Amino acid sequence: MAKKDKIIIKRPLLTEKISRLEETENKYAFQVSISANKMQIKDAIEKKFDVNVTNVATINVKGKRKEMTVRSGGRVIRTKGRQADWKKAIITLDKDDKIDFYQGETAV
Repeated sequence: MAKKDKIIIKRPLLTEKISRLEETENKYAFQVSISANKMQIKDAIEKKFDVNVTNVATINVKGKRKEMTVRSGGRVIRTKGRQADWKKAIITLDKDDKIDFYQGETAV
């Protein structure tokens, strides 16, 4: 599989902190492929949303360790696991550009 064919943008991250950054500093956050670099992320965002990206910051997020207890057939089973590592990209758009994730939908 060539790098061009690989999915770079996995999903947008919609949190309260990112919402504040959208309003004040015109920044948006996305979960991206771990192997993607800043230039690939910039090109993918510009093509998908038709905007001008001025800056890209990336953060490698380590997966958390998890423990879970399950009762099954009268027995208690303890399992341990780990979430996968992932990469976050915070992009800054040109002052005139905006990304609308909701596409004009309003709450009723």
